[in-house]
Amino acid sequence: MITSPANPKVKRLVRLRSRRHRDSEGAFLIEGYRELTRAVAAGVRIDEIYVCDPLFLGTNEPELVERIMASGARCHRLAPDPFRKAAYRDRPEGLLAVAPQFDTGLERIRLRPDPLLLVMEGIEKPGNLGTMLRAADAAGVSAVVVADPTTDPFNPNVVRASLGCLFTVPLAVSTADGVIRWLAGHGIRALVTTPSTRDLYWSADYSGAVAVVVGSEQYGLSETWLDGRFPMARIPMAGSADSLNAATAAALVLFEALRQRTAADGLLPKW
Repeated sequence: MITSPANPKVKRLVRLRSRRHRDSEGAFLIEGYRELTRAVAAGVRIDEIYVCDPLFLGTNEPELVERIMASGARCHRLAPDPFRKAAYRDRPEGLLAVAPQFDTGLERIRLRPDPLLLVMEGIEKPGNLGTMLRAADAAGVSAVVVADPTTDPFNPNVVRASLGCLFTVPLAVSTADGVIRWLAGHGIRALVTTPSTRDLYWSADYSGAVAVVVGSEQYGLSETWLDGRFPMARIPMAGSADSLNAATAAALVLFEALRQRTAADGLLPKW
């Protein structure tokens, strides 16, 4: 039982909040029951699991801890005070794990026929990236590709905001030029979202193999995507606001794509 917040293991967990230390160790943090459950289901290797039983929110946590330990992970028991120091959340749930960073190269993506993809360029906020992963999972997206990121996909806020969907949707990271070449090589059309067009997003064609491309809130998409090679679509703004949160915009377009593709397949939606 680790009882001191000054314990070296606790200090290491705190350091892993920093990208410099994550990249140096090739590791990242996974905190929370849902997040760890999805990581385990996706086959993510867990190297260490830190546990604080008094902070558990339910009764299923011990079974999950046993599963993680059975896979070879080292288990450390913490008292509440050191766990709260190590935890990233304001209201920790008593589960915190260290896992090795996984490959994020484009070559890891295995595409099904006629995939729907989400491409995001230059996303600055980890919370937006995580929320987009969650929306992509809900919309049945085949993969998410992050072009020229300014945030780290292994940031604890990405894991938290995605509710573990970082592990359920294949994720790749590359440059914008690299993504464009990869899409072309796989016969995937790109549809770019921008306010600089008259074409509305619900009028776009989302059939076949298509990638929805969204940019950052501050700068939007770069000229790499806006040079006329790709069809464009915009979300109409009826009020005084001139833009939406990037994750909200992505969700709107992805669910329009799902609506069209579901109708075209003659399938009833799950809801």
